[in-house]
Amino acid sequence: MMNHTLLERIESNPQIMSGKPVIKGACIPVETILKKLADNVSAAPIIRDYPRLTEDDIKAAVFYAAKLLETTPH
Repeated sequence: MMNHTLLERIESNPQIMSGKPVIKGACIPVETILKKLADNVSAAPIIRDYPRLTEDDIKAAVFYAAKLLETTPH
């Protein structure tokens, strides 16, 4: 999947989760996915816990975070 397509899976809307970036249609915060990955939880258990997610959604969360850091001044 093209990386720009992955970003289309993420939305920030003040009416949803106080504007936190979430996976479109699942309302699962990107932050939640990243924390689970940081805790060494692989994609399969995350998807099992959040059945509305797909592997591409998890990739989108990671790519979103990478793009955010890329544009943050160091």
